[in-house]
Amino acid sequence: MYVVVQHKFLKPEAAFPRGQALIDGTGAPEGTRVLQFYPHVEGSAATCLWETESVEDVQRFVDTTLGDSSINVCYEVDAEMAFAESPRGLKQSSASAS
Repeated sequence: MYVVVQHKFLKPEAAFPRGQALIDGTGAPEGTRVLQFYPHVEGSAATCLWETESVEDVQRFVDTTLGDSSINVCYEVDAEMAFAESPRGLKQSSASAS
């Protein structure tokens, strides 16, 4: 399944270094990985797309990793209604596909 996470950063100076573990997948539940990361230009928020087995896995992983630096809202994507296209001008992830 796909899950979207909307982050509201309360302490961006802490959230971004901690968030590197999310990008790297350090400690991620089995079958869970981030696919896309869209940070706000001012660093106050971000939206991410995850591939996972459950919303709860992502919620727990994100909340534990970011701690008090962020409020995180996770929800399952309706795959029947969703669509995606590779946006021009955004770099490809350096993370290997697993």
